Amino acid sequence: MRPIPYSDPLAPLLIRNELFSLLPAHIGHLTVVCIGSNRINGDSLGPFVGTLLENAYPDHLTVIGTLKRPVDATNIVRVHQQLLKNPNSYVLAVDSIVGPRPFVHTIAIRPGALAPGTGLGHSLPSIGDLSIMGVMMEDTADITALPYTNLHVVYQMAKAIALGLSLTVRQRYGYAPSAPLLA
Repeated sequence: MRPIPYSDPLAPLLIRNELFSLLPAHIGHLTVVCIGSNRINGDSLGPFVGTLLENAYPDHLTVIGTLKRPVDATNIVRVHQQLLKNPNSYVLAVDSIVGPRPFVHTIAIRPGALAPGTGLGHSLPSIGDLSIMGVMMEDTADITALPYTNLHVVYQMAKAIALGLSLTVRQRYGYAPSAPLLA
């Protein structure tokens, strides 16, 4: 797992490369669960990604969690139960996290589920076969500053992740190069 700076012009390509190396070859459809709040800047990464990808590639990509309908602490248990009903789906979970200073404002991708709400002390169900995490702030920082995270950083990171996912789907499933990258 190599951190990808969100501001690197090649970030979407690096994300695509990382996803290609981690996604099993037999996967025909991806479900992206975009976790976070639409009311807290530092926790809105997932809903921004979901909104950017919503309705893109409906044959190969299902998006759960947008700015209009976020997946947050109020409904994540229900979403988790829905996902369990379809054990054949491959789930990519996207969420913002806190982390060590050198990793702030980077994107990390790793196999396995992520545990949403851990940074805030919540015990919520783990989600995903693969995790895409955006490090919003230092884990030793005052967590009450999360609502005041620079929204420009959140949005630019969300764009990089959404473009990386879009490039992955386009290449993986043979979309024409002229197809739009985002919805």
